[in-house]
Amino acid sequence: MTGRQRRHRRVRKRVSGTGERPRLCVFRSLRYVRAQLIDDEEGRTLATADSREPEVIPNGAPRRTVEAAKAVGKVLGERAKAAGIERVVFDRGGYLYHGKVKAVAEGAREAGLEF
Repeated sequence: MTGRQRRHRRVRKRVSGTGERPRLCVFRSLRYVRAQLIDDEEGRTLATADSREPEVIPNGAPRRTVEAAKAVGKVLGERAKAAGIERVVFDRGGYLYHGKVKAVAEGAREAGLEF
């Protein structure tokens, strides 16, 4: 088990999403960033945004940058608002709250999500 997985498990002991306040989970690979809103009580994904989607980042634009991560956060926030979600719990996924993870959070806040 990697260090990130250990940190994520430790964070998940305390962070849980509900239908009223789902968990905003961030995953980043070396190429892409993905964010999901998850209701842990029912085990459902309520909304998702990914840097591979052409609606999030136009074709040809870089998908590895902090700006791309911020765009993912904005799109996820807009989709959450459309689904009637205003408040979330942030789950950084074992990553440091820095760079792309922080950019996703800032983009979601700009779109109107509270956490």
